[in-house]
Amino acid sequence: MNVAVYSGSFNPLHKGHEAILRFLTREGGFDIVYLVVTPLNPFKERHSLPTGQSRLDAAVAAVARHPDLKVKVDDIEMHMTPPQYTIRTLDALKAREPENDFTLIIGADNLACFDGWRYYEQILTEYGVAVYPRKGYHRGHDKARLMKKCPGAKIRLLPAPLVTISSTQIREAQAAGLDMSKWLM
Repeated sequence: MNVAVYSGSFNPLHKGHEAILRFLTREGGFDIVYLVVTPLNPFKERHSLPTGQSRLDAAVAAVARHPDLKVKVDDIEMHMTPPQYTIRTLDALKAREPENDFTLIIGADNLACFDGWRYYEQILTEYGVAVYPRKGYHRGHDKARLMKKCPGAKIRLLPAPLVTISSTQIREAQAAGLDMSKWLM
């Protein structure tokens, strides 16, 4: 199976995430998406996130509301010793399911700084990344830069819809007392 690994904090999951999930299995060429909730992103501060378990539970509930999605919420990182570096997650998935092919799904914002990730070269050459657009980021330029730094890198630019809402915007609006329920997945 061709598996898309879409990992993140998902604080909270929203309609933009849903659009990407739908695109990946309908037009992106993936059989299924593994939605991996990260207990603690090494790039984010600890106190800024609800617990990993509460975000995992929220992801399970959100995906259950959309039974047509070909998505499995995977708790693999919840059982891993920190830090949860992406390469360790991908390697653990491959060890658990050697018959599957895994590709990491990232936004163009992450592609711009991907060479700052631990073992990014191994991710790019062994698993590859599929990149969806993000406003203000130029995927083609970042792809070319990374291909030069890492010959053999597998970087696929997805013609996915541009997501214009973010989890940060939703949290900030909720903190200001606005009802953002229509944006939640």
